[in-house]
Amino acid sequence: MSKHARIIAIFSILLVSMFVLSACDLGSDAGDSPPVPVAVNSSPATTTAVIPAVLAPAPTAPLAPAIAPSLPQPSPAPAPAAPAAANPAPATAAPAPVAAPAPVAAPSPATAPTAEPSPTAIAQAEPTAEPAAEDIAEAPEVVEGAGNDNDDAGAAMVSLTAADESLPTVEVVKLLTPSTVQIVTEVAGMAFSNSPTPPTGVGTGVVLDLEGHILTNNHVVDSAQKITVTLSNGESYPATVVGRDQITDLAVIHISAEGLMPARLGVSADLEVGQDVIAIGHALGLIGGPTVSKGVVSALGRTINTDAQTTMVDLIQTDASINPGNSGGPLANDRAEVIGINTAIIQEGRGIGFAINIDDAKEVAMQLLERGYVSRGFLGIRPVNLTPAIANQLGVDLTEGIVIAFVIDGTAAAEAGLLSEDIIVELGGEPIRNTGELSKFLIAHGPGETVDVLVVRQGRELSGQITLRERPE
Repeated sequence: MSKHARIIAIFSILLVSMFVLSACDLGSDAGDSPPVPVAVNSSPATTTAVIPAVLAPAPTAPLAPAIAPSLPQPSPAPAPAAPAAANPAPATAAPAPVAAPAPVAAPSPATAPTAEPSPTAIAQAEPTAEPAAEDIAEAPEVVEGAGNDNDDAGAAMVSLTAADESLPTVEVVKLLTPSTVQIVTEVAGMAFSNSPTPPTGVGTGVVLDLEGHILTNNHVVDSAQKITVTLSNGESYPATVVGRDQITDLAVIHISAEGLMPARLGVSADLEVGQDVIAIGHALGLIGGPTVSKGVVSALGRTINTDAQTTMVDLIQTDASINPGNSGGPLANDRAEVIGINTAIIQEGRGIGFAINIDDAKEVAMQLLERGYVSRGFLGIRPVNLTPAIANQLGVDLTEGIVIAFVIDGTAAAEAGLLSEDIIVELGGEPIRNTGELSKFLIAHGPGETVDVLVVRQGRELSGQITLRERPE
């Protein structure tokens, strides 16, 4: 065969081969998508988008729509994928027919992309919880005991504790004013013409509960023939005394009124020197509502003598202005909690006022509500604070203690053998430095309890035991 004939034969074979290959390529339906060169794409998003084109010739082509919903893109249409595949590698278009007979490779990329978007979808869904928390935080807060009108509106009940944030002074005053009342007392006296005239006194009180019990100072209501309580809304009510305690200078009175706003009582043991405090009270009986003053806790655990027989202990000292008329009013912290009951000032000083710590006041108030008096173990003596003058007179080298002015017959002190001019320095192993500490000890140790006693008599220490009794009516 000549060279020319061989060329013609080879050309004929090539033509036949091309015809056969073309016939195989045209065997798919006219509606099927043309093949896309998937081998060029390495991006997971692009690979998943062109999966329908790879599976088009295979009977499993309906799987493509099932994969699409798991993708971040809402539309799996292959049309956008064609531009993505248009990389500058046109030479790879020729092997495309070879990829069609290998559909087994399709499940591998079909599974992998579904795993990759899943974490993405979860990560995007989690932040949607934050708006819900913000919605809850924006719910109107209801301060317990503040008389809010939207109690049934789904508002969150908030209790102001030490963990809550501080409130502005204006908000503290708004919360406490409805719980602060004015107390006006009248004591019958004689005028110059021998006609009875009622000298009046003004004090302040703190609403304890919805039943109308009010905590105030004993010296505000002591010896009063008539007591009138005026609420912050201007309404006035007659009041009666429930119980009084002279030693702690506390009293509880009662009015019959509705819609009262009890104050929130805090914990004075948590106080620190330098902490901001607010005093509220009807200073000098001025018309127009209570007077508000602000200061700090100047000192804690102060002791003052109100007279020769009475010492007040564990007082809160403050520079918040306290004037006549403030007695019995609240000393509050910056969370609108009452942490003290204003009780005394030092006339010679400026900015030196005292309040009964609320922890002691709550214990006394509870007993006054239960029985009308404070149950203490009863010794049966008239106690007097030891002073340098008395110590010099008795010839003892002591600076603190309780001097027995006299002993009541038939009492625990008489049976224990205590005598006048004995100086009590310890009870139950605890030092007793003044009548205030004696009072607190006797509140903690009730009638029937036997305690050790240490006294100094004519310069000698004597020890023994004494069984406390109930105070006689």
